[in-house]
Amino acid sequence: MTGHGAKFGRKMEAAVAALLTHRNTEEAAKAIGVAPKTLLRWQQIPEFQAALRRARQDALSQTIARLQQGAPAAASTLLKVMLDASTPASTKVRAAESVLNHAEKAIELQDLNTRLAELERSAEATKPGWRK
Repeated sequence: MTGHGAKFGRKMEAAVAALLTHRNTEEAAKAIGVAPKTLLRWQQIPEFQAALRRARQDALSQTIARLQQGAPAAASTLLKVMLDASTPASTKVRAAESVLNHAEKAIELQDLNTRLAELERSAEATKPGWRK
């Protein structure tokens, strides 16, 4: 589509980005040159809501990936603090609790992933037309 419709679509895309990078709706609206009421109205449109949700999920996914890159260093730091003879006892206890909590969560997640994969295989096997 050309003309106003295409410009409107670009503005909405800019609005999604602005909502992710500004502190509030008013600042986001100002950044893209629309009235705050317009931006609030767009946020009621299902397609806009879906685009904003996807953009937020993408941003969160990138953040999680970044944190995962630092996980080995974080684990090493916790273990060094926990094992260092010069570390105060209270700090060692907090580090040890953190290590145990993260280890427990990791085991739980692995277990859930295994169980989910088994359920998915079972569901796939019971579909009509499935053959060995």
